[in-house]
Amino acid sequence: MIQKFFYSLIHSNIFISAAALLLAIETQIQIKLQPQWHPYLFLIFFATLFEYNLHRLITIISEPKALETDKHYWVHDNKLLFYFIVALSVIGFIIALYFAEVKVLIALSPFFALTLLYSTPILKTQSGLFRLREIPFLKIFLIALVWSVVTILLPVAYADYDISVSHISIIIIERFLFVFAITVPFDIRDMEIDKQSGLKTIPLVIGKNNAQKAALIVVGLFIIVSAIHYYYTQQYQIGVAMLLSGIITGYCLISEKVKSLPLYHYGVLDGMMLLQALLVIAASWCS
Repeated sequence: MIQKFFYSLIHSNIFISAAALLLAIETQIQIKLQPQWHPYLFLIFFATLFEYNLHRLITIISEPKALETDKHYWVHDNKLLFYFIVALSVIGFIIALYFAEVKVLIALSPFFALTLLYSTPILKTQSGLFRLREIPFLKIFLIALVWSVVTILLPVAYADYDISVSHISIIIIERFLFVFAITVPFDIRDMEIDKQSGLKTIPLVIGKNNAQKAALIVVGLFIIVSAIHYYYTQQYQIGVAMLLSGIITGYCLISEKVKSLPLYHYGVLDGMMLLQALLVIAASWCS
């Protein structure tokens, strides 16, 4: 029963939406705000839930046979629940928009547009419908960029005091590196599908082994940047949390035992974002 519930959280994309929400709370702590519930947290949660399920919805509508694949088996067995969650994400997103400040919506609108265009077909070509995600190498960079900017700039925009631009820039770099590293295994997993569709990704160009090494190098860069950053800002507890997050993530990237788990990608790797946020929150309680 518990396992089935956990599977539903993951396959309905509630799990990864919660990770996005917690990363925004992590940002509050990083910019020295008191962790607090705010309407923009619900905006992030429902926007993430909507986008990820929109991608799946478009896939099963444009390619009905996709429901027969392992990737979409949960939707096949839980169609009513899936459509309910899609509707809930739309309603929740609209309500959250109502409470959001106009200046924030204007600032983030380009990133919301990029996120939407990532999944939504924008052109019809001879080979089929075209999405931004099909541009060579763009997919992984776009994912890392949008996750970094949205989960960081919203808390920053609502802060009622001036924050160092360099401090914010480094936080964005840290999160970009982290999200980039845990996204590489997804491209490795999809190598055969991407190859058949003619999509160029990092693993297809440099090879699976080199892509794995690249992900580890990026995690190493994340640890180094974080260590220097939080040493100079004297946020030592956050530095320790980031170090633990980087080490655990690196282990999950190389451990064959962990990689063999059924929910390695959507449970373990996506869970690394949630874990990092929880570590930072715990660190704030110790300060």
